[in-house]
Order: sequence, then structure tokens, then C-alpha cells
Amino acid sequence: MLDTLSEVLRAVRLTGAVYFAVDASEPWVAEAPHAREIGPFIMPGVEHVIEYHVVVSGTCWAGVVNEPAIKLTAGDIIVFPQGDSHIMSSAPGMRGEPSLEAFRASAQGRLPIAMHMNGGGSARARLLCGFLGCDARPFNPLLATLPKVMHLRMQEGDDILRRLVELAVAESSVPRPGGDCTLSRLSELLFVEVVRRYVAELPPEGLGWFAGLRDENIGRALQKLHERPTHDWSLEELGKECGLSRSVLAERFAELVGIPPIQYLAQWRIQLAASLLRSGKSSLAEIAERVGYGSEAALSRAFKRQVGVAPAHYRRDSVTSTDTKSP
Repeated sequence: MLDTLSEVLRAVRLTGAVYFAVDASEPWVAEAPHAREIGPFIMPGVEHVIEYHVVVSGTCWAGVVNEPAIKLTAGDIIVFPQGDSHIMSSAPGMRGEPSLEAFRASAQGRLPIAMHMNGGGSARARLLCGFLGCDARPFNPLLATLPKVMHLRMQEGDDILRRLVELAVAESSVPRPGGDCTLSRLSELLFVEVVRRYVAELPPEGLGWFAGLRDENIGRALQKLHERPTHDWSLEELGKECGLSRSVLAERFAELVGIPPIQYLAQWRIQLAASLLRSGKSSLAEIAERVGYGSEAALSRAFKRQVGVAPAHYRRDSVTSTDTKSP
């Protein structure tokens, strides 16, 4: 399962960073705008931004705007995968004034940026606030199945997660050479650990891409599709690989993942092609060969059908977007 997850994370270009180290005393509140508003400042050229917060010490409340807040304690991690506007505060029910100024400043300063919110009270909280960038289009099965909020409580035996948090705190406290790169990788590792825990705690009757990964037979089918995306898979052959008949595979795959296996493969091939197009290092003919299409023309037809633009236009637009400087 995790090999398949790794393949997806690579293809959607997951990248992370820790931007703010927050020290706050009550009463305090911070309301974050939607990720699409802050993305151009903190991660120019990235399609989608995921925000997360780690409670280093103290307690606080967090939640999507206009939805119930969740109480967080030391060691908790909360993630907003869909980039929704959200509130972090010392008490539930508080509202702040969304502002882009801190995000504009983050584009210019050394990371992480120390933030102090002094409400005058004795109760304090320390947070690490980070961001993860990824591709949302043309096909990101991971993002499509994540909820608006993921809340992870540190538990006994969470040694890996605890060490990652401790290392992130240490790197954020004392600037050292290579610190930005280290924090970026730690952000990605923290996210993967949160996803692992989220998958492990899903109810058995759950649906979606993660449910497919966790299912013994459908998980093997997904693994095979990701291992050999250029292969000319048929339902019969894929069914033999995962121990299911053609009809049962088609029905079970569509029930869990949401689309039939051959359609999934077609969408995943286009995602791989998009990733290669963004890199700008391969010709269209080479990309067609690497993602399982017999010719440049076949790739162009499939790509335009799914994405809405020809591969050459997509590549040009991607390069332009990446080169555009933040506001």
C-alpha cells in the first residue's frame, strides 16, 4: 500500500516547508484565508496548498470557518488538506481578521518566521505552522479522497511521529545551515505519517482511494497499475494478478475507488505525462513512450480529452506559471 502511496506522492510533486513558529498567550486568534489566496505568496507556481499545525506546548482550538472547533493539546497535529479557511485560537468561537501580510513577509524572510501573539494572559501555546504544495490536476487520487480536516493525537508508541516533531521543533528554534531544506523534508514526512495513521483508523466499511489501497485484492490491483503503468492491462489479466474474476474486479474496484480500473489507469497515465511535461526535459514522443501511449498523437488526443488543452500548451502554461514571481 505504501509503495503505491509513495508513487502518487512523487507524481503529484509533494513539497513542504515550515513557515511560522508561533508563541501565543491568551486571548489570541489567527484566521487563515483559503489556501488559494496564500499560495502565490508562499509557494509560487504550486497548484494546491495544504496547511497543517503542530501543537508544541499548551492547548488551543482549531477548525474550518463556520464549523465546530476541535480542542488541541501538546503533540496534536491538525491538517487542512483542501486548503479551507480556518481559525486557530485560544478558545472556541473566536474570529479573527484574515490577512495576507504575514504570508507576504514569509516570501522574503528566513524560515521559519517567529510570530508572537501577546494577549496578556498566563496560558500560553506554542505552534509550528507549515505548508505542503502539490499538484491538484489532472489527477491526484490522494487529494481527492482526503477530508477537510485531519486531526491526529499523539499516542503511546508514536515514537516516529514524536521524533519528527521534536526534530522540527529543534530545527525551528536554532537556525543552522541547510535548515530550510531539513524543515521542508520534515514537513513531508510529518504529512506521510499523518496519512498513514488516517488510513489505519478508517472504518472497515469506508469507501475511496484509501479504502481501495487497504483492500487486499484492490490494493494489489492498484499496486500493479502503478508498478507498470505502460503495460496494456486488460481486466482479465489484472484480475488474475489480484485474485479476482473480471466482473468482480470491475465491480469492487469501482465501488471502492470510484472509477473502473482501466479508467483509473488512463487518468494516472495523464498525471504522469503532466508531471513529465512540467519538468520540461523530455520530448512529447519520449513522454508518450514513458506513460504507455504508442505515439505522440495518441498522447495528445488522450491528454486534451482529459485536461482540456494540448500537451504543448500545458507545458508552456506550466513553465510560465513556475517562472512567475510571487506578488
